[in-house]
Amino acid sequence: MYLVIGEKPSVAQALAKVLGAGKREDGYLSGEDCIISWCLGHLAEYVAPEVYDSKYQKWEFSDLPIYPEEWQLAAAKDKKTQFDVLKKLLNRNDLDYVVNACDAGREGELIFKRVYDLAGSTVPVKRLWISSMEDAAIRDGFAHLKEGSECENLCNASVCRAKADWLIGMNATRAFTTKYYKRLIVGRVQTPTLAMLVERQGKIDGFVKEAFYKVTINSGSLSAVSGNMNGESESDALVAQCQGKPAVVSKMEKTSKKSKPPKLYDLTTLQREANRFFGYTAQETLKELQELYEAKLVTYPRTDSQYITADMEQTAIELLAILPEMLTFLPGDAIGRNVSRIINNDKVSDHHALLPTKEALKQDIGKLPIKQQNIFKLIGQRLAQAVSEECIHEETEVILQCQGHEFKAKGKVMVRSGFQEIASVFKMAIQKGKAEDKKDEMLILEGISEGMELPAVQAEKSKHFTVPPKPYSEDTLLSAMETAGNKEFDEDTEKKGLGTPATRASIIEKLVSSGYAVRKGKQILPTSDGSDLIAVLPNYLKSAAMTAEWENKLLLMEKGQLDSETFMQGIEDLIGQMLDECSTITGSEQQRFHPRESIGNCPICGNPVYEGKKNFYCGDRECSFALWKENRYLAGMRKQLDKQMAVELIKNGRVHVKDLYSQKKDKIFAADLLLNIENGRANFKMVFPSKRQTGKK
Repeated sequence: MYLVIGEKPSVAQALAKVLGAGKREDGYLSGEDCIISWCLGHLAEYVAPEVYDSKYQKWEFSDLPIYPEEWQLAAAKDKKTQFDVLKKLLNRNDLDYVVNACDAGREGELIFKRVYDLAGSTVPVKRLWISSMEDAAIRDGFAHLKEGSECENLCNASVCRAKADWLIGMNATRAFTTKYYKRLIVGRVQTPTLAMLVERQGKIDGFVKEAFYKVTINSGSLSAVSGNMNGESESDALVAQCQGKPAVVSKMEKTSKKSKPPKLYDLTTLQREANRFFGYTAQETLKELQELYEAKLVTYPRTDSQYITADMEQTAIELLAILPEMLTFLPGDAIGRNVSRIINNDKVSDHHALLPTKEALKQDIGKLPIKQQNIFKLIGQRLAQAVSEECIHEETEVILQCQGHEFKAKGKVMVRSGFQEIASVFKMAIQKGKAEDKKDEMLILEGISEGMELPAVQAEKSKHFTVPPKPYSEDTLLSAMETAGNKEFDEDTEKKGLGTPATRASIIEKLVSSGYAVRKGKQILPTSDGSDLIAVLPNYLKSAAMTAEWENKLLLMEKGQLDSETFMQGIEDLIGQMLDECSTITGSEQQRFHPRESIGNCPICGNPVYEGKKNFYCGDRECSFALWKENRYLAGMRKQLDKQMAVELIKNGRVHVKDLYSQKKDKIFAADLLLNIENGRANFKMVFPSKRQTGKK
C-alpha cells in the first residue's frame, strides 16, 4: 500500500482517476493498493515568535534577535482538519512508501516536507515529477518515480528560503517598528521590489521637462529630420538657412534586417504579455494558468525555461499539426515547422517551456472562462510564432545635405512577414477585427537615388519636450524583477533577479495588500507608507543585487554546490549587522514619522520636553526628567496633569489649579502647584492662593 499526496484536491482527483482510486473517504480517495490525499496549499507553517517565548508577545527591540533553536511548525487553523487526515494517513502501519505529488518545484517540496515533518512520519518518500497533468504523463511519471533523496538538495533550498524569509521578516519588521514607533513590514524580496517602485516614482516626481527642437525639410513625399537642438533660436536660424534651398542625397543605404521569432513562454514572460494584452495581474494569470494545467490543457505553469528538450520533438510536431484546430484564427499555412529552434536541453532544468497539450483538442476551448481562453490563445500562438520563419525587413536610410547641415530619413518595407503574420492575426483576433496600426512603417518613395538634388525644400521647426520615465506596470515590474542586479553579476551567473517565476506574483500582491503599493489602471505605484519604509532602511535590505545574490545561492544549494549552514550563517550575519545599526538610530530620527512639538525646555538639562501618551518627557534619553499625567500626588485630589499645566510648570516652576478635590472636606478648592526637582526626579508642593507671596504651605 502506498500513499500519494497532491497539492490540491483537484490534482488528487486527477491522479486518483489514473491510479484507479475511486472510493471517496473522509479527506482522501482510496483504491486497491493506494490512497490519494491532498494538501490545501501551505498546510503547515513556522510558528510565530510568541510560541517560542511569551515575552515576544510584546515587541521590544531589546529582545532581538529572534533565532529559534528548534524550528517549530503548526497547522494553519483553517486547514487543521485536512492536516489531521494527512497525519493519520502518514502514520499508517501498512504503508510501504509515500509519494510527494505536490507541484514539481521548490515550493512543492516545502509544502510536502512541512506536512511530513509535522506529522512525525518516517515512511520512505518517493517523488512524482511531471510537467503535464495529461493521463499519459501521469502514468509515465508513476512508472519512473524518483527516490526522495534525489530531491534532497532542492528540499534543503526550499527550507532555507522559508527560514531566511521568516528570520528577516520577523527581526527586521520588529526592529524598525520599535525604533520608529510605526509598523514597518520588511520582507527579504518584497522590500527590494518596493525600493524599485519608490526609486522610479522619485525620478518621475523630480523630473523637470526640457524643451528641444527639430527641423524637418520636405521635398515631395520625402521628409528628413535634423538632430535635436536645445535652443529655439538655433532651430529658427536653420529653418531660415534651408527654406527654399536645394538639398542633395549624400547617402542612401538599404540593408536587410532579420528579426528572430520569439522564444516559447516561461511563466514570467507569459504574465508580462497577459498584462500587456489583457491587463491581467501576475496573480490572475498564474491562477487561471494553474486551472488550465489542472484541466490538462497546458503544461506545468511555474517554469523558468523557454525551451523544450530533444525528446519532445515529436510531441511538438504533433501539437503544431492540430494547433489550427484548437485556435481557428491561426492560418495553418503560415505556421512554420522549425521545431529545432525551440529545442535546447541545456536550458531546461526542472520543467520545459509552457505548451498547450494534445488533450486540449478534445475540449471546447470556447466554453472556458474568458480569461482562460485568452491565456490559452497566448500560449498557442506563441508556439506557432516560435517555430515560424524569421521576419525580414528592408530598411532604407537616406541622408540629405542642405546648406552644410545633415538631415536623416528612415523607412522600411516588409520582405517576408514570417512569424509576424502569426502575431498580426492574433492581435486582430483579440481586438475583434480592428485594423492593425502600422504607423511605425514609413515607406521611402521609389525614385530617390544617391547624389540626386532635391530643389527648393520646405523647412519647418517642431518643438518637443523630454519626458519622465513611465511608472511601472505589472509587465515592466516583472521584467525589472527578473533582471534586477544583472549588472552586478558575472555573465556566467545562472540565477539573476528578485524572486522566482513561482513567487513574483505573490510578492507584488503582498506589496498591494500591505498598503505599500497601489494599482492605478495598469500602473503599480508606491504609496506614502511605502516611500516612508524605503526612506529608513539600509541599502542592503532594499538592494536588488544582494537579494538576487541570495536567489543565486539558493540555486547553488539546489545543485549541491552550497551547504545550508553557510547560507543560513549569511542570513544571521545580515540580521546582526542590521540590529547593530538600528541600535545607533538617534532619538530625533526615531520621531521621523511622529513630528513633535516641544512644550518647553527641561529644567534639568535644557533639552526640549515633549508630550507622550502617559507623560511629558525630556528629549534626551539620558535625562530622567518626566512629568507623569497620572501621579499619586494629584490622584488623591482627583486631578491629572494636562498639557497646559505642564507648560506652566516647566516655564515658571508653578501653576495655579482651580479644581482640586479635598476628600477630608469633600469640596473643590484652588491652589498653586510648585515644581520641585530632587535627585533628577520631579515632585510637587502645594501653595494656597492667600499665601502665594509667603511661599508657605
